[in-house]
Amino acid sequence: MLYKQIAKPVLFRMDPESAHHLIINGMHTVGKLPGGRSLLKAMYGVGSYPELEMELWGIRFPNPVGLAAGLDKNAKAVPGFSSIGFGFMEAGTVTPKPQEGNELPRLFRLPEDVALINRMGFNNVGIEGMKRNLRNQGKRTIPLAINIGKNKVTPNEKAEEDYRACIQALYGYGDFFVVNISSPNTPDLRALQHGDDLSWLLAAVKEEIRQQHARFGGREKPVLVKIAPDLQPQEVEYMVETIVKSGVSGIIASNTTISREGLVHPNRGETGGLSGRPLTERSTELIRTLYKATGGRLPIIGSGGIFSAEDAYEKIRAGASLVEIYTALIYEGPELLRRINGGLRELLKRDGFKHVSEAIGSEH
Repeated sequence: MLYKQIAKPVLFRMDPESAHHLIINGMHTVGKLPGGRSLLKAMYGVGSYPELEMELWGIRFPNPVGLAAGLDKNAKAVPGFSSIGFGFMEAGTVTPKPQEGNELPRLFRLPEDVALINRMGFNNVGIEGMKRNLRNQGKRTIPLAINIGKNKVTPNEKAEEDYRACIQALYGYGDFFVVNISSPNTPDLRALQHGDDLSWLLAAVKEEIRQQHARFGGREKPVLVKIAPDLQPQEVEYMVETIVKSGVSGIIASNTTISREGLVHPNRGETGGLSGRPLTERSTELIRTLYKATGGRLPIIGSGGIFSAEDAYEKIRAGASLVEIYTALIYEGPELLRRINGGLRELLKRDGFKHVSEAIGSEH
């Protein structure tokens, strides 16, 4: 209750982006202090439960609940976020060159809708800045995904060069990579989700991964594709066909939505991507569609509107192997991770599952 009673009222009186920076800087500082990670773990850490441990792509996940991309854009606070109960986390989106992003204000709360709207525009310190941040953080305790994108000034026909540059620079620092082609805040980016553009981009990404694998050795690192929730059924069908053919390792469903259906807060008129409670069912339905389209053969990470163990469990039963939160962390605080993981254990027990993997896609 520490967050909701003390921290949240203070943070919600601040400008949203200022509050965001305060959280990141605070987690960065505590993560660096002697004993800081232990303190965070004692306050918020999640216990080790065999029934929630997952292994995917040769990577061990302590539990299935991760932090979505967008919060720690520059991988500045990885040790801190790794200590509060997440089973994995995404850093980014990172682009080859640093960029300021869109004009302020660009982040908006919608408390009545339990949602956020952002039009950040991939503001980040670039691949060299992220590399510096990751270089001196010590051994990681949870898997790290690096979410990669293209710079705003890079035309789509040269997008593959940006994605390749991100992999080249950061291959040695991430456990897996996520190709972001679904943010609504970079002009024309979502066009890369379709047809030949998607096919050649994923082919280039896979080729670069193979080249870096040959250079670094070990296991080849997985690549996932993050898609939008605003696709039509036929678009999803074609996209899945291309993704499966490309040989990538999985899909993240989904990014933010441009829909404003059912919103009541005055900020609903702001442009950008909507996240939070209004996305709960939309993203779950997309997971169902993807699971059916792939026959359950391609792992899915479910993201969008997860505020409870029941929300997470519904996405797992719809076909998600792992899930991610972001907006719920802003509204509920880090205590949410214990509640979700504890609740998942109870739901698995209720339904007679001995391990979370048995529940994946079980509604089908």
